[in-house]
Amino acid sequence: MFTIDNGNPFECGEDCLIIGLKQIPDKFGGRLSGLDKIFEGELKELVKSGDVSAHFGSLSTVHTLGKLPVKRLLFIGLGKPKEMKKEGLKKAFGKVFKHVRKMRWSSAGIFLDTFITEKIGPVGTAAALGEALPMAVYQFPGYKRKPNIPDVQIEKTVVYSGCNEEELMAALHAGYVYGKAVNSARTLVNMPSNLLTAEELSAFARRLAEKYGFELEILEKTDMEKLGMGALLAVNQGSNAPAKMIVLKYEGKTEWKDVLGLVGKGVTFDTGGYSLKTKTGIVGMKTDMAGAAAVLGAMEVIGELQPAQNVVAVIPATDNMVSGGAFKPDDVITSLSGKTIEVLNTDAEGRLILADAVTYAKHHGADYIVDVATLAGGVVTALGLDKTGAMANDDAFFGQVLEASREAGEFIWRLPITEADKERVRSSKIADLNNTPGREGHAIMGGAFIGEFAENTPWVHLDIAGTATTGKDTELGPAGATGVMVRTLAVLAERMAARI
Repeated sequence: MFTIDNGNPFECGEDCLIIGLKQIPDKFGGRLSGLDKIFEGELKELVKSGDVSAHFGSLSTVHTLGKLPVKRLLFIGLGKPKEMKKEGLKKAFGKVFKHVRKMRWSSAGIFLDTFITEKIGPVGTAAALGEALPMAVYQFPGYKRKPNIPDVQIEKTVVYSGCNEEELMAALHAGYVYGKAVNSARTLVNMPSNLLTAEELSAFARRLAEKYGFELEILEKTDMEKLGMGALLAVNQGSNAPAKMIVLKYEGKTEWKDVLGLVGKGVTFDTGGYSLKTKTGIVGMKTDMAGAAAVLGAMEVIGELQPAQNVVAVIPATDNMVSGGAFKPDDVITSLSGKTIEVLNTDAEGRLILADAVTYAKHHGADYIVDVATLAGGVVTALGLDKTGAMANDDAFFGQVLEASREAGEFIWRLPITEADKERVRSSKIADLNNTPGREGHAIMGGAFIGEFAENTPWVHLDIAGTATTGKDTELGPAGATGVMVRTLAVLAERMAARI
């Protein structure tokens, strides 16, 4: 996707040359001074008139009219260099690539040095570029009949820079891997549930295993019955599609120890069961497997970049349907851990399947566990649609996850689990636990329930009920699935490998 050219960017032959314009006194000084000379000072005049702006996000096209080999210059305002952050830089790159895609240009040159700031540096800038390109131009193919119009993709991207070529290419590649993996997760979440079943999720995992050499285990119903995965099996009771427990193992070390466990909720469609959702609330429940998609996306990054960290991914996959055989409120089920659960709400099914998955991750030697789930609507009430809720039983491990999320640019906010919360989850009079002790602190109750199965293993719960999808286009993608937490999980694995 990327090539690097140390030559003169103004001699590029691409459809456009992308230039970052900073809010500094002499916007066309330094590397851009020669450009303004070619235009005989006209560029400075365009800035004065406001036709070209350095304000963040401002996009301006200047046609070269034969003064340069490239047909047009595409300026993107970067604002004040001291205020620039990596996420803002990604958005700037995303905005220009969305424009390139919209204009149906098949090639672009990027004058990378005009985007570099002292704070971010060449490598960070290249990584942001690599990540932003695939995310920004992503489109879910959908199922409409295709119009008789050629689909023009960005096929050639030339990065012009005088910086170290080897370091830049490594950063571009790593960023691109992250962006593509986010898109893989987006596509899974955007798929309708009649096409993305538990079987298809397991087939996707199988393709990852074949491509990257992961060890793969897929448990069928008979396997789960032998092991005693009563929680996952209970949720699956009402379905005609069999459940799967999917396990991917990546061995980044010579010994299977110091294992990071990634657990993703894989409810491919959630009716709520007998605690049936409303006619409006049920729409969009194909996205209830976004946690599983995040874990699979993270495993794609791990497979590509090969960090020196052992990782086991566990995905419980099923839909939650209504039928004569479906589980019911007041049922008591026995989980893989042996703990019994009184079911008070069949729409609180995600925590049930995660209970067995967290236990199974521990069986596979997980020393640390992060689970990701569209778990509770209460997290949206508490934090809105732009923040992922987090709960944890270990401050040090939560700190590692928090730092990974900051590096990835995915905001998380920790909610507390108190001893009183734990007692509420244990308040059943006929079983060890109940799955919904009331609406108060609803999101926390879901996390506290899962924590009962993590026990003493350092554990973080990430509730992406608000962040798994978005209703509006952004600089880094269209409305729909976001692929949230792919990057945080992958960064966590890389940071643990480096022990940052």
